Amino acid sequence: MVDITRVRDLNALIDEAAARMTRTIAAVQATGGLHGDGVARIVLTGGGAGIGLLGKLAEFDNTARTMGEDFPVVHIDWSRVHVFFGDERNVDVTHPESNEGQARAVLLDHVDIADANIHGYGLGSGDLEAAVSRVTRALESFAPKGFDLHLLGMGGEGHINSMFPHTPAVRETRDPVTAVTDSPKPPAERVTLTLPAVRSAERVWLLVSGAEKAEAARAVIDGADPEAWPAAGARGRSETVLFLDDAAAAPRH
Repeated sequence: MVDITRVRDLNALIDEAAARMTRTIAAVQATGGLHGDGVARIVLTGGGAGIGLLGKLAEFDNTARTMGEDFPVVHIDWSRVHVFFGDERNVDVTHPESNEGQARAVLLDHVDIADANIHGYGLGSGDLEAAVSRVTRALESFAPKGFDLHLLGMGGEGHINSMFPHTPAVRETRDPVTAVTDSPKPPAERVTLTLPAVRSAERVWLLVSGAEKAEAARAVIDGADPEAWPAAGARGRSETVLFLDDAAAAPRH
């Protein structure tokens, strides 16, 4: 079942998801989480909503640190977070299209998280299979039971991470990570987490904004065929939330 959180617009979506994410990660750290050790394993996503959300988390962190102990607020202990990425283009982390690079610029370089807790793909060399092996090992070592939270953006045709409709990546049923050499959205070469990896998450949140995504959002709600609508295959173990703004929720005529 997909739970829908409907908001007015993209800014309201970012605010709502960021506040809820802060509370969720703080609760994982207080109660043990999926691995029982109080360390949150989260998967970040790119795109306008995803990067906007990360920027808002940086604002929250700065506010918490500025206020100090005299004005306690719910906050994330970033030293007890492991970060993964849903996918990455075959570019160096310094490239403006790098998901990891964007996440570092707006959030990770501004909070107290150890670099060893940031598990990137290490792309840019062109060796996609080496990146697949690298991330697979990181998942086995640092998130063997899955993720506490997997964030997802979504394209108008329903793609998530770098799983596009009717492609080998979305058909993968075993491996958690796979290479993509023919992405219909440039650049063609990428590495992505697959649906088995997404479904290993306790919570899956889809951040969806814009009228051009209304048809795909309806496919998610209706439980359409994931091969045709990859986002419809994104389900969390205990929670699947579709954050949906009014434009994306409106029927298309």
